[in-house]
This record gives sequence, C-alpha cells and structure tokens, in this order.
Amino acid sequence: MATQTAALPGGFTFLRAAIALQTVALFFQAVTAGMLLTSSYGAVLHDVGSRVMYGASMVYVLAAVLAWRPGGGAPRPVLYASGFLVLASVQVVLGIAHMSSLHVPLGVAMFGLSVLALVHVWSRRVPERSGTRS
Repeated sequence: MATQTAALPGGFTFLRAAIALQTVALFFQAVTAGMLLTSSYGAVLHDVGSRVMYGASMVYVLAAVLAWRPGGGAPRPVLYASGFLVLASVQVVLGIAHMSSLHVPLGVAMFGLSVLALVHVWSRRVPERSGTRS
C-alpha cells in the first residue's frame, strides 16, 4: 500500500513531542534563571530544570534518529538534534563554571532555536496511514 501524505496540524508524533518537551524545558529554565535573582529556591529549580532540559535534548536526538532510520524520514533532524545536544552540553559547562556572560546569551539562543525547530516540525506534513482497520 502506498503511504499518503496529508497536512495534519494536530498530528502527534514522538519527534513533535520531544521538541515540544525541549522547548518547554528551556522556557522553564528562563523563568528559573529570573528566579535566581529574586528568591532563594530559584537555584534549586534552575538546577533541576537543567537536568530535565539536558534529558529532553537527549530524547530529541532519540526521536530524530527513530524518525529517520525506522521511520524513513530525512536525516536532517538528526543533525539539528545532535547540534542542539552539543549546545546543551556547552550550556551545562558554562553554567557550572558560572560564566553568566556566555551562559545567558546561549540560553536565549537555544530557546529561540528550539522554538524555530518546534514551528518547523509542527508545520510539516505527517504521513497518514491508508487502509486503517475499523
């Protein structure tokens, strides 16, 4: 059977979920970075959020690989996800080293890139299975 491609704005895939999780985790990091300036528990939340964000970046790589190899998709998302994991690694190192002058701008750039990737993934067409069972 041939696979049809249809625009499914509400289509749900593992890749879409992974990039959405990553974007939400980065937004949480931005919020907790601001809390670092105003509250005592901001540091704890930012630390926990950094672990979630790094894990979300790994899940994004996994989702991109699964969409590419077994799913027959393009390899380009794997490159994006891998590059993002490298940026996340640099971000963690800069945060541990307390190099805020580089850590904050890189965080802003990462959030922007994640939003762009999210928009790109959600605006793509998703393969629709023909011949579904009733």
